[in-house]
Amino acid sequence: MDESIQYLIQCVIDGEPETAVDLTKKALQAGLEPMVIIDRGLIPGMDVVGEKFAQGEYFLPNLIFSAKAMQSAMEVLEPELQARNQERKVAGKVVIGTVEGDIHEIGKTLVATMLAANGFQVFDLGVDVSPAKFIAKITETRADIVGLSALLTTTMSVQKDIIEELKKAGIRDKVKVIVGGAPVTRSWAQEIGADGFAEDAIGAVSEANKLMAS
Repeated sequence: MDESIQYLIQCVIDGEPETAVDLTKKALQAGLEPMVIIDRGLIPGMDVVGEKFAQGEYFLPNLIFSAKAMQSAMEVLEPELQARNQERKVAGKVVIGTVEGDIHEIGKTLVATMLAANGFQVFDLGVDVSPAKFIAKITETRADIVGLSALLTTTMSVQKDIIEELKKAGIRDKVKVIVGGAPVTRSWAQEIGADGFAEDAIGAVSEANKLMAS
């Protein structure tokens, strides 16, 4: 059993979705509990990927493939968790999307996947999301965090607009705001009153964990 977990860890590190599915199924057949597979296999694998990315050994394509491997394994495990009436401990609820006027998706989707891999319940609204849609989803889900992605200098201002709309809706103090995207800087985040800023998916996970602990 330990050997199968080690193979799964390596599979996530190498970014092999199909193999991750096969190994996950074999681990279940061998009698391993879904939570054990997640806690001892998938999460440690993604931790290594995060370290490699931070050290400059891995790049965006590596992250995408590894996240896909984790996601594919989780698709096998989710029905098993439900069948056993088991739930992963939720680190927090996050509503995420690319702001109105912007249709860039890869970075935002990767952040959403990495957050989910680290125990967050993620509600991905997609791209070109209006402030009203963000407000509605935050209210509906009682989200702890909202992630606002803007990849164009022309759409950065929408991040500021959404923060203003949160104030008008009377829920600004109930949700933490993280902003990100290629043109977005920490000084911009501070200027518009965001609670956090992330340059990449690994940074977003770190920032989200920090905000949940504050």
